[in-house]
Amino acid sequence: MKKPFLFFLILAAGFLLSPTAPKKPNVVLIFMDDMGYGDLSCYGALNYTTPNIDQLATDGTRFTNFLTTHAVCTASRAALLTGCYANRLSLSGALSPSARNGLHPDEETLAELLKEQGYATGIFGKWHLGNKPEFLPTKQGFDEYFGIPYSNDMWPVDYDGTPAISGNKTQYPPLPMINGTQPVDTIRTLTDQGLLTKRLTERAVSFITKNRNGPNAARPFFLYLPHHMVHVPIAASPRFMGKTGAGLFADVMQEVDWSVGEVMNALKKNGLDKNTLVIFTSDNGPWLTFGNHAGSSGGFREGKGTTYEGGHRVPGLMRWPGVIPAGRVCNQLLTTLDLLPTIAGFCGARLPKKPIDGKNAVALLKGAEQSPRQEFYYYYRKNSLEAVRRGNMKLVFAHPGRRDEGYVPGKDGYRGETNENFPTPPGLYDLAHDPGERYDLSTTYPLVKADLEALAEKARADLGDDLQQRTGANVRAGGIASMK
Repeated sequence: MKKPFLFFLILAAGFLLSPTAPKKPNVVLIFMDDMGYGDLSCYGALNYTTPNIDQLATDGTRFTNFLTTHAVCTASRAALLTGCYANRLSLSGALSPSARNGLHPDEETLAELLKEQGYATGIFGKWHLGNKPEFLPTKQGFDEYFGIPYSNDMWPVDYDGTPAISGNKTQYPPLPMINGTQPVDTIRTLTDQGLLTKRLTERAVSFITKNRNGPNAARPFFLYLPHHMVHVPIAASPRFMGKTGAGLFADVMQEVDWSVGEVMNALKKNGLDKNTLVIFTSDNGPWLTFGNHAGSSGGFREGKGTTYEGGHRVPGLMRWPGVIPAGRVCNQLLTTLDLLPTIAGFCGARLPKKPIDGKNAVALLKGAEQSPRQEFYYYYRKNSLEAVRRGNMKLVFAHPGRRDEGYVPGKDGYRGETNENFPTPPGLYDLAHDPGERYDLSTTYPLVKADLEALAEKARADLGDDLQQRTGANVRAGGIASMK
């Protein structure tokens, strides 16, 4: 009788002493719209403060060389959620409400990969990867969705809140708020726009609380919060209107900061803040033509819609106590392409079955000095390769592009002057010493230029290049909605 008892005693001791599998982290991904590098006080904003967002930098790592993959709405979001250059997926630009294309259902999103690992998944905010039923978030791995399916300026109202009487806006339908797959409300006025941040925040907090205390309490969650602000038309709720005394843009940023504080308070209140990976970044740089209703590129050249650094260089803040070093400032190159494989690595999820472009940066986030990301392709318009980068050296190719610099900006919601087809000159820039991209070093470093031209040829063979009328060998079909 003693031997069986001894066997079970040893077995029980083994269970008690063996290490338990680490609990999967929750993931909160906050994705701003048109927020520039210089729009947070921890990145140099002067006329207002963003203490809750700054706290993410204090508690985690602040990246100073973080790039969004594309400098425009749809393309940027496709890259974020798939880890692929959007042109690999046959997506580009910003899909209109009438567009029948979207992210192909066969492409695997971050939400789908995490859902396989038992995650509850929710998105509250801007989708912009197709508004037809087969392209909505609940068909792409999300359990819940609440928000506008495209940009908040795609409505029959002008930027100053008056009814549109000319131009493309007269063709837009009423702006819908979608819950799941069904319209539940219509955004009709700037007052309605001003409530968007509050409404999305309330849903995000509810999602956190529900998944901590409800039937899903044992499951980790993925919360994707792609805010509609600070994309024009900008607006704030009554509580924040005039709060800063520094103008409407500052008021809107104060409300965004409040939103981040509410999310972080919900995590802490529910005992989740220590095991939650929080990432805060933006889809592209500021839309500069809107003047005082636009943000700041923080000294970088140009903004949204360009492949200069002002269009791509955005804030990147990442926090996970005990895993991501606190108070660290990292100047290593990293991009939104890399978030999917990095989050998958932290959460034990597999990568998509089809090839992706992102790099797993788990080691970098944990404190390693070298980034796995050393090369980057700057694509814009439909499929134009406008620049390439290796390390700190960036080669810009001649191309027609947006130019806001030197033109009169707009004011108080009115759009300013801009040139959408400015003949952008070629140039080789050392971003370590010339982050403003002002001094062409092509003749100084001909071998570096040749090396980057070879990198561009690699990109063209893979993804194509409209500037040279080249078709890439590895571009996949986009989704096309049925005619039902």
